[in-house]
Amino acid sequence: MTKTERPITRTSELKISFEFFPPKSPDMEAQLWQTVEALQPYQPDFVSVTYGAGGTTREPTLSTVKRLIDDTPLATASHLTCVGATRDEVRAVVEEFEAAGVRHFVALRGDPQGGVGTRYAPHPGGYVNAADLVSGLRAMGDFEISVSAYPERHPESENDTVDLDMLKQKVDAGATRALTQFFFDNDVYERYMERVQAAGINIPIVPGIMPIQNLTQLKRFASMCGASIPSFLDARFEGSEGDAQARAAIAADLAAEQIADLSRRGVREFHIYTMNRAPLTIATLDRLGVSPKAGRVSGAAA
Repeated sequence: MTKTERPITRTSELKISFEFFPPKSPDMEAQLWQTVEALQPYQPDFVSVTYGAGGTTREPTLSTVKRLIDDTPLATASHLTCVGATRDEVRAVVEEFEAAGVRHFVALRGDPQGGVGTRYAPHPGGYVNAADLVSGLRAMGDFEISVSAYPERHPESENDTVDLDMLKQKVDAGATRALTQFFFDNDVYERYMERVQAAGINIPIVPGIMPIQNLTQLKRFASMCGASIPSFLDARFEGSEGDAQARAAIAADLAAEQIADLSRRGVREFHIYTMNRAPLTIATLDRLGVSPKAGRVSGAAA
């Protein structure tokens, strides 16, 4: 990471958002709501809940989103994918989530039904891709629509030009914000933003920040989604293999350093992938001087 000499933005000027995923067991559900309770005082700009390809987590996602809207003051967005679904089926899902109070969708194509690395094929009668889905959502209602962006290119994109063209199509279709795939080299993000701006794309491109819960697992996941793991990460974690507390401290340092450096470069918004765990996110925010806020935030759904 290259650091600049500009001072870090005041923490009061930073916007943060958190991503959660729907729990798959009672123990995971308890962990999720403990995490929500711990992070709620930080008053994020919004929180989002993931949604499986083909609606494989529709019910758990809806249940999680509904509880967040009904029982917390957190502005809540739901992910939405179009893999394995017709347009009518997608509309039915949108109407169900809208009835629960959702006003903000994170519109994604979704992974191929055969899994990451297999060939993607649009469902007959369904949306062709994420840009098509955004267009459909825009026609259904006055929603806030976030989409994905890939500083290191989507693994299925032939080249950077094709990848950026897809982002532009999503913006032209009505997207209002992009959340990036995680990355660890801020120079990669800065070069990506230069290309984004040259393409005339002017919506916020919010960096996705991944505090490292487990470096070995992260490497496996990164290899599937096209994200690179810089060598400095191995160097920073070297010697901490048998010390969970030391690894957690290093991970929090790295995430905080990345956000601080991006802030010096003028970035104001950050989307944190919490993995439904609060301690590492809180430790990261603490290192940045971001403290829990008193009182409750207003609103229910972004």
